Amino acid sequence: MKIHPTSDVQSKKIGDDTVIWQYTIVLPGATIGNNCNINSHCFVENDVFIGNSVTIKCGVYIWDGITVEDNVHIGPNVTFTNDLYPRSKHNFEISKTILKHGASVGANATIIAGITIGAFALIGAGSVVTKNIPNNTLWMGNPARQKAYVCDCGQKLDESLHCKKCNSDYKIVNDCVVKQ
Repeated sequence: MKIHPTSDVQSKKIGDDTVIWQYTIVLPGATIGNNCNINSHCFVENDVFIGNSVTIKCGVYIWDGITVEDNVHIGPNVTFTNDLYPRSKHNFEISKTILKHGASVGANATIIAGITIGAFALIGAGSVVTKNIPNNTLWMGNPARQKAYVCDCGQKLDESLHCKKCNSDYKIVNDCVVKQ
């Protein structure tokens, strides 16, 4: 584990080979897995779980109630919320948000509280995500809308649900795309 001296890392639950860069705050209740890269100017609250091999780029705040599974990429300045009805100085109910393994969220996207972003889903830069995102789908815009299906390797699938990069094939089962 490598923690930059300008960071304030209070958690003892940080895995091996994780790097935390400048001016990042990690509160004591947070759990961070192995081989993560948390860039500068980030904040990780208490009731947060971050899996293994996660990349969190600069300027991301991970609030209470957020779970980030393994191999997730969170781009710079992604914004998360955890309160659907915010008011100053009131007790609120935290809405749980989950990023499933292999998901990627582009720079400056906004993720509304209480949703799940599916495994290997891609969220385009600047998108506003207001509902659950299925596995292996590409979403873009405000509000975010599905634009394509994507392979686990990140490439768009063609019309026959084939990936030309890694030669994988998918099929649709119960409105979800699954690898064959």
